[in-house]
Amino acid sequence: MSAPELTVTPNTWEFLSRPMIAPTGFREYDARWRYPEEINLPGITALGLGLGTQMRARGIEPVIAVGNDYRDYSLSIKNALILGLMQAGIRVKDIGPALSPMAYFAQFHLDVPAVAMVTASHNPNGWTGVKMGFERPLTHGPEEMAELRDIVLDGHGRPHAGGGYEFVEGVREAYLDDLAADFRMSRPLKVVCATGNGTASAFAPELLERIGVEVIPLHTELDYTFPNYNPNPEAMEMLHDMSAAVKASGADMALGFDGDGDRCGVVDDEGEEIFADKVGVIMARDWARLYPGATFVADVKSTGLFASDPQLQAHGICADYWKTGHSHMKRRVRDLGALAGFEKSGHYFLAAPIGRGYDCGLRVAVELCKLLDRNPGKSMSDLRRALPRTFSTPTMSPYCPDGEKYQVLERIVARLQAHHARGGKLAGRAIERIVTVNGARVILDNGAWGLVRASSNTPNLVVVCESPDSDEELRTIFHDIDTFIRTEPSVGEYDQTI
Repeated sequence: MSAPELTVTPNTWEFLSRPMIAPTGFREYDARWRYPEEINLPGITALGLGLGTQMRARGIEPVIAVGNDYRDYSLSIKNALILGLMQAGIRVKDIGPALSPMAYFAQFHLDVPAVAMVTASHNPNGWTGVKMGFERPLTHGPEEMAELRDIVLDGHGRPHAGGGYEFVEGVREAYLDDLAADFRMSRPLKVVCATGNGTASAFAPELLERIGVEVIPLHTELDYTFPNYNPNPEAMEMLHDMSAAVKASGADMALGFDGDGDRCGVVDDEGEEIFADKVGVIMARDWARLYPGATFVADVKSTGLFASDPQLQAHGICADYWKTGHSHMKRRVRDLGALAGFEKSGHYFLAAPIGRGYDCGLRVAVELCKLLDRNPGKSMSDLRRALPRTFSTPTMSPYCPDGEKYQVLERIVARLQAHHARGGKLAGRAIERIVTVNGARVILDNGAWGLVRASSNTPNLVVVCESPDSDEELRTIFHDIDTFIRTEPSVGEYDQTI
């Protein structure tokens, strides 16, 4: 197939027949575009042909499970992708509307090597994309994405005989059966289930009821216009709504799910929004008693408590901080033989014997219910208060153009490193070290830290800060980090701040 043409634009004759693909849509670990401004349906077909060509070049058995999230245009995107896969000689098993973790589950359930999930994840309407992988439970990382990008943009997709199509019934039911298994609550538990009218609306309330939870529904009607807010349990708008619902209903906690169900957000019984990294520490403490000596992986945006918490240390837990991103984290959990991985964004990667290593917000929901069942005298707020206190920001994302953000970040990191080399301070404290595995995590002499990195999914930088001492120090760390960021004129305003 010929390479996509940069001259093709929307509302032209060529737009209906020739592929248009913005190169910036090929990201570190999945593909995302604004549709139809940055990619058209022939472009999606070219992507499918390229993905199928990549499978064959890597010697992958030519069978793939394909699903789509609940957006009004996702079915069209999926059908265009399937057309390209079939052109490449791939046998497609269409699992229908799905969550991303349901698609990952289908790889195991149907015993197929590859997956392609059409979803914009937590991005607003107007975005589309594909999460894909060849080696379960892994998804494409930077190497695979760069290879796919080159195949597609250079027109190296090759038709091949043998393509086929099958619609597979029953995967949703098998996925829910797998999640619930034989577990049932032994204590009463009332949970606000928040889905933001997204795809998880067709899964989460039913699952929680099956394990014996009393469900308080919050925007659980499927509606792809997202009339209340974008389903994103990292956004304070959704978390505040969950908090209000807990206070109004007297629920034991609220669980919120993003647009494709691979993330879970938590609000406790007092209406306190618990950032996902702190939820991860609560879960790690519980599992540490069951699996002493286990390894936990946390992304660089996460709290320092995974390494410093006395309870985790007492059980011989090993903490590893790694790159943010579902592909990076899955690989790290697998490579280290870790029990679980945690991201501040609400992705949890639960490996055997708890899960299969991929991120599943519904699996996390079940495991949190199990945790409370194992601690009958404790509430979620009790478990939160039992953690060593730290002060942390939400994940803040100042705008930075996709085509510039990595170069911008490189210059900011270099300035921070030069500042450190000169003996410079941050928030009046000495800088102990700067971890550059993913951006720059500047760690101070009391364990406080500030992070700046580039978002892999959107045109933004990402900023997170934490202090073990005070809210005042937290704000000073943020101010000082932001001073370095403001040396770059292409960085815009924050989506939220402290």
